Amino acid sequence: MKLISLALIDDQPIVVEGLRHALGSQDAFEIVATGATSRELRDVAEQFRPDLIIIGLSPSDGALQTISETKAKFPSIKIVVFTADPDVEHAVSALEAGAQGYVSKSCQLDELLHAVSAAIAGETYISRNFASRVLTALRSASLRKVTVEALKLSARENQIVRLLLDGKTNREMSFDLGITERTVKHYMTILMQKLNARNRVEAVIAAQNLGRPAASGTKRSGFGRLDQPYATSDRSYHS
Repeated sequence: MKLISLALIDDQPIVVEGLRHALGSQDAFEIVATGATSRELRDVAEQFRPDLIIIGLSPSDGALQTISETKAKFPSIKIVVFTADPDVEHAVSALEAGAQGYVSKSCQLDELLHAVSAAIAGETYISRNFASRVLTALRSASLRKVTVEALKLSARENQIVRLLLDGKTNREMSFDLGITERTVKHYMTILMQKLNARNRVEAVIAAQNLGRPAASGTKRSGFGRLDQPYATSDRSYHS
């Protein structure tokens, strides 16, 4: 099995060493390069062509342009921002620059591994402790990308959208709608195609711009108001 090649960039050597130890001990990964400054991002990408780069940034680091330029030149390389000072505006800028993930350094190893796996799969990952605020901040950017008026959703798809906005899992949707989880996955696939979403995060963002459809055919009531941001407690946001 081909190993996933990783590069690690952070201005704190102890962070790089910790990541090297934690990720290098995983059977799926190979650490091919390390760096100390964001300016090295393009050089590392050029020389080593890793599958994914984890880069430690702060909101004042000024590396967002470097991320954008690197992604433009090497679109297949995934980038995950690893930050000690998570900030909603900075997260939005990093994601719009091309990063596939934005992860707090306070996370557990399991969450970082989840973020890396999601990014490699072409999905977006945002640390669960501030994901809902980032999703809300991304709404206006998403609105420019999704032509809501052109969407024609069936009654069942509207129900799925409504439950998606309430942060329900596929299993919870299955229970609420009285259908199988496999059927829910089928509708989610169709919705992602209609919403031009690559994963669950983007589907949620696009669904927010649809507005909350009227309730129809669900077993439970008491859902939030239309103007409430998408949020569920202690969940990661990815497909």
